[in-house]
Amino acid sequence: MNKDKIWLSSPHMGGTEQKFVNEAFEQNWVAPLGPNVNGFENDIEKFLFSKSSKEGAVAALSSGTAALHLALVMLGVKAGDEVLCQSMTFAASANPIAYLGATPVFIDSEEETLNLCPKHLKRAIEDRIAKGKKPKAIIAVHLYGMPYQVDKVNKIASEFDIPVVEDAAEALGSTYKGEKCGTFSEYAILSFNGNKIITTSGGGALITKTPAAKEKAVFLATQARDTAPHYQHSEIGYNYRLSNISAGIGRGQMQVIDKRVRARREMHDFYVDLFSEIEGVKVHSAPNNDFFSNHWLSVVSIDKEKTGGIGREDLRLHLETLNIESRPLWKPMHLQPVFRNAAFYGDGIAENLFENGLCLPSGSNLSQEQKERIKNGILSCLKEYK
Repeated sequence: MNKDKIWLSSPHMGGTEQKFVNEAFEQNWVAPLGPNVNGFENDIEKFLFSKSSKEGAVAALSSGTAALHLALVMLGVKAGDEVLCQSMTFAASANPIAYLGATPVFIDSEEETLNLCPKHLKRAIEDRIAKGKKPKAIIAVHLYGMPYQVDKVNKIASEFDIPVVEDAAEALGSTYKGEKCGTFSEYAILSFNGNKIITTSGGGALITKTPAAKEKAVFLATQARDTAPHYQHSEIGYNYRLSNISAGIGRGQMQVIDKRVRARREMHDFYVDLFSEIEGVKVHSAPNNDFFSNHWLSVVSIDKEKTGGIGREDLRLHLETLNIESRPLWKPMHLQPVFRNAAFYGDGIAENLFENGLCLPSGSNLSQEQKERIKNGILSCLKEYK
């Protein structure tokens, strides 16, 4: 195994990040405030809202998890409350519920988008209300960049007057009916972790509907310090603000976001073409033209009955021997030991996706030579069925 590793999704610099970082050092703006933070927030706001009839404001934070935590805090989630959450997601979607002493209730996926199932969502709400516990919020995730069923989920949420927190950590640049993901709810979150479509090394953002809500979020994210010449606190706050240096990386990244989205979508098309004549492998794609995914990660499902017994784990391990990283889909939260006692509403879709699904290398910086390695590696495992 002497060839360089092909990563699932590695950082991809655009070239101007260093300029913004250098300016931060030259001006001694190394604290969690400064012109890069303000500029980065403005860049994201323009990207999300400049071509939209909607309005919103963005608070740059230390992580997407921090953003989700703050969203729940601002919605008034407290110990003993219940929060509905998509089960097939990364743990960071669910952990902030537990931070607040609230209880997660997990909802299954639907097969078209792999996201929150409207049918099971409604059933869960009705059942929790019947049990005397109306959910305080709904966390819906645009998984792997694919928008969830926005209209259906939001209609149910509105019917029962339950706010939605939109987890768009993986979906910057994705759209639903022409509107950017991250703009469909009272609060939404983004992630700029090292493997995301753009990165600040580590970081995230909270998207709010109003400047006043952003101001409140920033207040909470900077230890909730009251206006006074001394340090005075009337509320519990957090150390969640993004640094000016990290925001400088983000400013450079925002200059190439459209290119990054195109490159990720091209990788998805690469897999669609690759698997077009291989029976038993499905590349998950948008169900119709309402859904535009950035395809942060390209996802396939493998039916062993149609591939002669070759399953997800066989392909993953084979690629590993070739120094090519791939990864199973997120293990559903209701199957995680830490949430073993949580309620779940579903019929096994998420479990089946986990058992048979695989995320393939999707980086925007993959070379043609690396793509050929990926293609040859996959075909050498499935060669009898191509």
